[in-house]
Amino acid sequence: MAESHSLGKRGEKIAVDHLKANGYSILEQNWSTGRREIDIIAENEDYIVFVEVKTRTADFQIHPRDAVSVPKQRNIIFAAQTYIERNLSSKEARFDIISIVVDGKHFELEHITDAFYPTL
Repeated sequence: MAESHSLGKRGEKIAVDHLKANGYSILEQNWSTGRREIDIIAENEDYIVFVEVKTRTADFQIHPRDAVSVPKQRNIIFAAQTYIERNLSSKEARFDIISIVVDGKHFELEHITDAFYPTL
């Protein structure tokens, strides 16, 4: 397994653990439609939450939260629309980013709620 793939999987596990610890139910992981993928689909009492997870090592040049470009946001929004239509969800959608910076065995997690909006 490539090092970046392994790092990404570790980040997704950290993100899932964080969400569960904060009262979210995990509905899907790595859900895809066509070529579009959503890392985590979760829900709480009020929202269905589409989460993009970005994990980097401490020596990386760009902070993970800044790596979610507008085209990436559009792909997530279109995939979320498909998910909502297929699953008939009546909850309001929210788009979050969880950024994780890993430094050896330690990590720093930032959960950005309402990171972007589906008006792009």
